[in-house]
Amino acid sequence: MADSKPLFSLDGDPMAAEALLRDVFGIVVDEVIRKGTSASEKVCEWKEPEELKRLLDLELRSQGEAPEQILARCRAVIRYSVKTCHPHFFNQLFSGLDPHSLAGRVITESLNTSQYTYEIAPVFVLMEEEVLKKLRALVGWSSGDGVFCPGGSISNMYAMNLARYQRYPDCKQRGLRGLPPLALFTSKECHYSIKKGAAFLGLGTDSVWIVKTDERGKMMPEDLERQISLAEAENLLRRCHGSQASYLFQQDKFYDVALDTGDKVVQCGRRVDCLKLWLMWKAQGGQGLERRVDRAFALAWYLVEELKKREGFELVIEPEFVNVCFWFVPPSLRGKQENPDYSERLAKVAPVLKERMVKEGSMMIGYQPHGTRGNFFRMVVANPALTRADMDFLLNELERLGQDL
Repeated sequence: MADSKPLFSLDGDPMAAEALLRDVFGIVVDEVIRKGTSASEKVCEWKEPEELKRLLDLELRSQGEAPEQILARCRAVIRYSVKTCHPHFFNQLFSGLDPHSLAGRVITESLNTSQYTYEIAPVFVLMEEEVLKKLRALVGWSSGDGVFCPGGSISNMYAMNLARYQRYPDCKQRGLRGLPPLALFTSKECHYSIKKGAAFLGLGTDSVWIVKTDERGKMMPEDLERQISLAEAENLLRRCHGSQASYLFQQDKFYDVALDTGDKVVQCGRRVDCLKLWLMWKAQGGQGLERRVDRAFALAWYLVEELKKREGFELVIEPEFVNVCFWFVPPSLRGKQENPDYSERLAKVAPVLKERMVKEGSMMIGYQPHGTRGNFFRMVVANPALTRADMDFLLNELERLGQDL
């Protein structure tokens, strides 16, 4: 029958929908906000892929499930997910949980809107512009434009596209056939998204010129000048004499269409991201956010000083920011720096310790090599809730995990 619905559907039943959401919010508060931020709980509960598939029962079936089963599924999702809000999660450039930002995300997901025009998202279009204006002011720009992007890779691609358009505005209409061969200069330490962006934009990865860096990973100006000279010799930097192009979008609206953002971004429709930052900024104020940054620096320097006091820890390089790079030298390698296989053996330590900490769920720290340097830990102080006790735990835990190596 046309008016029939699945057995466990909540469509048209606001009371049942409210009850489910209250239960889910309760689970989130208990399992994510309370336990997920507690140092006494695990950062993660590692399972091999096949076992995890079995535990989660990921198959989608024709019949729906009862609310009780759905709540159990929610608990399982949280249980087996990495708790990035945990005080011992140091794996990425993000960590921690800001309650105001979480509240902002709850609101935006509940409204289920998309940010492309003032008509469909009036509050968030104005809010994003205000946040972006404030961010521009922080770096000293009195004017400009911008959008919130879903990640660094697409941000880099936007920047590359804008640079090309600024130099060759006809490319928007005429495409690659209206362009001479181009050269894109980037650091040896650049993110892989630069070459990926060159491919997506039709420039080709061969157009990417790699500039040497110093021991800290900073681009060397003298090599940049050399690379530019080489590109000029290959006639890759010819001046374009194309005229500025103008493009029209729908203008016959009952409000200022300059507020519409859909034509500024690749995906047109975007998830609302600005409310998280706006609400946190409103709650913390500029001074509160400044204190967070100062605290992160202070904790990073505390970690460096404690690291220097302990046997078995060696800085890769003195830090300039809140990322601290170091090796843990296990007992079997201490005092053996002159051995020919020392570097090779040391490079194997971080992967072993990473596997141990993840499988125990005690903490998570990223590691990587750099040039001739073997794998080392890259610790990032980003969580505003971190304390000195968390820095001490990190060092103690590495000593415990690596005592038999």
